Amino acid sequence: MMKDTEVIIQQLRDKKLGSFPGGVHPEGKKALSNVNPIVTLPLPERLYIPLKQHIGEEGSILVEAGQTVLKGEALTKTVNAYSVPVHAPSSGVIESIGLHPSAHPSGLPEPTIVLKTDGLDEWSTLSPHPDYEKLPAENLVEIIADAGISGMGGAGFPTHIKTNASKNIELLIINGIECEPYITSDDRLMREHAWQIRQGVDILRCILTPKHTIIAVEDNKPEALSALSIAFKDASHCTLSTIPTVYPAGGEKQLVQVLTGQEIPSKGLPSDLGISMFNVGTCYAVADAVCNGKPLIERVVTLTGEAAKQPKNVWALLGTPAEYLCNAADWQPSKRLGAKVIMGGPMMGFTLTSMQVPVVKTTNCLLMPNANTAFPGNNERPCIRCSACAEVCPASLLPQQLYWHAKGKEYEKAQDYNLFDCIECGACAYVCPSDIPLVQYYRQTKAAIRNEQDEKNKADKAKLRFEARKARLEEEKQAREAKFKKAAEAREAAKKQSQSSSDAQAVPEKPKSAAVAAAIARAKAKKLRESQQNSNTENTKNTE
Repeated sequence: MMKDTEVIIQQLRDKKLGSFPGGVHPEGKKALSNVNPIVTLPLPERLYIPLKQHIGEEGSILVEAGQTVLKGEALTKTVNAYSVPVHAPSSGVIESIGLHPSAHPSGLPEPTIVLKTDGLDEWSTLSPHPDYEKLPAENLVEIIADAGISGMGGAGFPTHIKTNASKNIELLIINGIECEPYITSDDRLMREHAWQIRQGVDILRCILTPKHTIIAVEDNKPEALSALSIAFKDASHCTLSTIPTVYPAGGEKQLVQVLTGQEIPSKGLPSDLGISMFNVGTCYAVADAVCNGKPLIERVVTLTGEAAKQPKNVWALLGTPAEYLCNAADWQPSKRLGAKVIMGGPMMGFTLTSMQVPVVKTTNCLLMPNANTAFPGNNERPCIRCSACAEVCPASLLPQQLYWHAKGKEYEKAQDYNLFDCIECGACAYVCPSDIPLVQYYRQTKAAIRNEQDEKNKADKAKLRFEARKARLEEEKQAREAKFKKAAEAREAAKKQSQSSSDAQAVPEKPKSAAVAAAIARAKAKKLRESQQNSNTENTKNTE
């Protein structure tokens, strides 16, 4: 149960913050990319748009190869609650629909729509709702869903699911932390578009009707804090809170602990405490969808790293290949680390398997390190059991034990140590003196467990289908037997009825035959009498 909201807000105003266990202080490297405004790039020749860019199910395809589409036109439609559509980031022709390297650590191919842009960038018809206050909450949720918005600061959870919460929300938290090194996309967005973020917050408040709203920003972003202070100056229902810079303060559970002093239970959600949290980028997208009628087709991406000669933040259309963006930052071949590019930051990001991997809704950074940059796993050595990983874990886990069980593929034991409470922040790998890429082991183990669960679910469903079919066949057999039995009984009844009718018709014939015989007998007797009378008469005459 959540603390009283007024108590929490008063504590924040008194600068009394909570804390979370562990955490690290890596070098920020923010100044590489946060000094210049966000740049709009020329249109790429081709855009590679994955059907699924969020947690949940992909939508069903609405277009076909050779079809002309306009900017903002829906390319897929939702098939269930945990599905959001994708839209054309620009106008052009659908060149093909097939498999393409995914924006995932595995790089496995996934269904993707290839759009060849026509250079016109012509919009489809938009339906803005500037008077959104007059719309019912369910209509606003529908607009957000149709715009294809999913969380832009984390795992990509469909936003309309969070806004359609069944539990009462008392506290709305807007996450502007961006604690990972190098990444500055949210920082620049808050500096340049604070008013549109305010619009998004107001829309979310219309839907969720919380008692209060907290906008949380780290203290290493003074310009963003200043811009937001102006935008929310007249919002008495909102409190701007400055958070100390420590990684990973931007994690959902960690930020709740800092702001409220409460811990979200294992396998629990913020809504269990009456809290809902959204990233500032998501707020911007919500405002764009409702007030301007625009679906989510672009986002701010940080292009940075020592191998980038011109690091910057750009408005990147979804589907833009990584190579196109890296070249826009003047990626230096001489400084490439084996052509390594990381999607995301150095702590939670992953190395791209192909430079044709596209930007998706959750992409916030492309990091181009040089040969002198060290990352976990470059020189892995045996674990020395120093326990440094456990000391910095913000989820209070035992990373060493998880590592052993993950490496030994002991999945049940790994789950016993709360593997799925790991937020994959990378703090453990950051401090590991043996350079063990711990998070990679955890990700692989989670994927293996999910695959096993999926296979089990498929097997269970197949078993249910088999049993249902068996029961159906048995019912059909019994129905046929009952039908045959009923038919046989009907035939037997008809036969008996026929015999009864025949017997009933034969009974009157007996008295008829007796009557005839009696009549014949009477006739013979009469004839005999007449014959006798005649004989007597003749005898009398002869006597005379």
